[in-house]
Amino acid sequence: MENRNNITEFILLGLSQKKEIEILCFLLFLLCYIAILIGNLLVMISITGSQLINHPMYFFLSFLSLADLCYTSTVTPKLIIDLLTEKKVISYNGCMTQLFTMHFFGGIEVFILTGMAYDRYVAICKPLHYTVIMSRWKCDAMIAASCFGGFLHSFGQFLLAIILPYCGPNEIDHFFCDVYPLLKLACWDTSRIGLLVVANSGLMGLVTFVVLLVSYAVILYTVRSYSAENRHKALSTCSSHITVVVLFFAPLLFIYIRPATTLPEDKVCALFYTVIAPMLNPLIYTLRNMEMKNAIRKLWCCVMGSKDIN
Repeated sequence: MENRNNITEFILLGLSQKKEIEILCFLLFLLCYIAILIGNLLVMISITGSQLINHPMYFFLSFLSLADLCYTSTVTPKLIIDLLTEKKVISYNGCMTQLFTMHFFGGIEVFILTGMAYDRYVAICKPLHYTVIMSRWKCDAMIAASCFGGFLHSFGQFLLAIILPYCGPNEIDHFFCDVYPLLKLACWDTSRIGLLVVANSGLMGLVTFVVLLVSYAVILYTVRSYSAENRHKALSTCSSHITVVVLFFAPLLFIYIRPATTLPEDKVCALFYTVIAPMLNPLIYTLRNMEMKNAIRKLWCCVMGSKDIN
């Protein structure tokens, strides 16, 4: 990517300018990232190494964990390293690459969550046709569509950021490169660009969030006629999905649904969908799911058994 302006690097102001707070944040986010790696890898390995991979819900969950892992890895390692450095610098090319990959994997996650909601809708509202509707071919196609949708979304954000001229200053008041902070640095009228960003990220997120809420409302309405045992099982699964959706979408919509402005609260909100949600997702999906617990238990027994043999 060719830089056609006089900015070759950006300075990230990060979360805080106080060294004591930065050291505390370093320890906190290092532990969070380790938890993200262990939790999501455990979910992926447990599913792919068991019969759960043949079930559409767990098939999607394994890809959601992969998307979570890739998504947070575009931001968190750089954040952790920067907390120990005096000058937090990112090159122009590195900034644009981070912006593209973050929105790419974030877009994939949004569409996978939509696919998971559709899967639960079919399983609960059309149980007799479930195996026909949610065939492996359709699940593969939905994952491919999620990747393509994520690419279109991220390419739009990337294009809007890279066409802008940056003449200085080069300080980004954030801990990663995103479109809104970059718009403030552009030496150009960005009012129209800001509207395009809102349309790309804000409206896409809002429409998806509303569709997800409506689908789960239909599911909750349908389970009223179920027996107590089946109703409890359906509600347990859907409550996990709804919790993940709210944790991810609420802070995301707070940032992207409004006009192109930055607020001090944006950094805290960004932490929720870049660090906190990817860390909590494995816990939320396994805490009340007996099948996932059994798969993890079998994996653990296999690992311990192989150690005993050696």
